[in-house]
Amino acid sequence: MKITMPKSSPLPFFLSASMLAAVLPGATFAQATWPAAKPITLIVPYSAGGSVDFNARLVATKLGERLKQSVVIENVTGAGGAIGVAKAVNAAPDGYTLVAGPDSAIAIGKLINPGAFRFDPLKDLVPVGMLNTAPMVLVARPGLPVNDFADFVKLAKASPGKYSYATSGIGTVVQLAMELLKQRTGTYVTHVPYRGGAQIATDVMGNQVDLAMLVSTSAIPHVNSHRLKALGVTSGKRLDALPEVPSFSEMPGLKDYAMVSWTGIFAPARTPADIVNRINQALNAVLSDPEVRAKF
Repeated sequence: MKITMPKSSPLPFFLSASMLAAVLPGATFAQATWPAAKPITLIVPYSAGGSVDFNARLVATKLGERLKQSVVIENVTGAGGAIGVAKAVNAAPDGYTLVAGPDSAIAIGKLINPGAFRFDPLKDLVPVGMLNTAPMVLVARPGLPVNDFADFVKLAKASPGKYSYATSGIGTVVQLAMELLKQRTGTYVTHVPYRGGAQIATDVMGNQVDLAMLVSTSAIPHVNSHRLKALGVTSGKRLDALPEVPSFSEMPGLKDYAMVSWTGIFAPARTPADIVNRINQALNAVLSDPEVRAKF
């Protein structure tokens, strides 16, 4: 039987839409509406207050403004960043979950701690864009009787294992930076791993740990306010923000020593390319903002 509908009836439109929905994958509609459906979660795999958290929060609000959707920070700590990264790896690849992935958790962790990284970040995530690169600063507690790194080397060699240094976890780039210094100087200092940088700074300032290797973003405010002593920076040259603090490459026996940390934004693998490109373009625009650049 043939059914004829009035021209004014909306039914043919809905029939067409229903037929289209049956034929096309659901992802097509998700992409068409993204990111209108819900806020975007940006996972930080370390505790609040550390350098990765600071960098993520610095761009999250402005990224949300450009995407016209809220970008919400979620701190997921543990296992040197593995737990937070794993949550991103296992999230739906729909553009609503991102992770601020530092070098330690993305490129190093699986080599150092394969038991925690039962996935491959380089295969299970897709890069969206670089967030920042930064050198590290070796800082000492206020009560430690040293004025520079040479003083500390003498102190450490006189009492191997007596002194301690803190980092944000085993296998992180900050730990590797300190371990390389220990190797190059022939010193033995005990490693104390933490879940993130914020508590580290507090404990070093409180004389509970002797040293810490911190990303410059976290270290500079405490050094400039004289709450921590800076013994050296890991970049090949001095930092403009800490002109009085020498780079390790200037020191005897440490020529060519240079290490920097980096953090990127990643999405679950199989996130649609057009969504990744939109986030990338928005991120690049945010990082070009003079206000954001000044804070970095």
